[in-house]
Amino acid sequence: MTNEIIHKDIHKKLAIFYFNKVWDLLDQAEKSAFEIDSMIHMAHTSRFHWGLVGTPVNLSRGEWQISRVYATLNRYEPALFHAKRNLEICLENNIVDFDLAFAYEALARAYSISGNGKEMLKNKQLALKASQAIEKEEDRKLLLSDLDTISLKKELQTL
Repeated sequence: MTNEIIHKDIHKKLAIFYFNKVWDLLDQAEKSAFEIDSMIHMAHTSRFHWGLVGTPVNLSRGEWQISRVYATLNRYEPALFHAKRNLEICLENNIVDFDLAFAYEALARAYSISGNGKEMLKNKQLALKASQAIEKEEDRKLLLSDLDTISLKKELQTL
């Protein structure tokens, strides 16, 4: 059997395709068990393909999306792992603007579902500070809107 090399364009198309498919599922209010599993696997698949052909910005956004998927599912540990990786990629590659602000947003969201209010607030503040450097007003508004959705889960506030 011959080893086939997948052309870089195919990796890029797959990365984009699965990234967009994940958004379709994230936007759905109700998800079946199959859709939840698919959403998780597609987010990782997209990030895998970006890892082969993408830029650091693509890698950062892939990690951000994986973190968002797990946060949506209230799975704190993988959400935090990928949020931290997202921030590392931003800092290692001097990625700023929209992506840096959303790296802090992902951390705030992960900490919110863990019940760690101190870290949640710290990272929300860092996201707000980073938002001042976002060039496009619509991107800043999106970030601020997303930050407004982050708070400690009521059931965790009493612990």
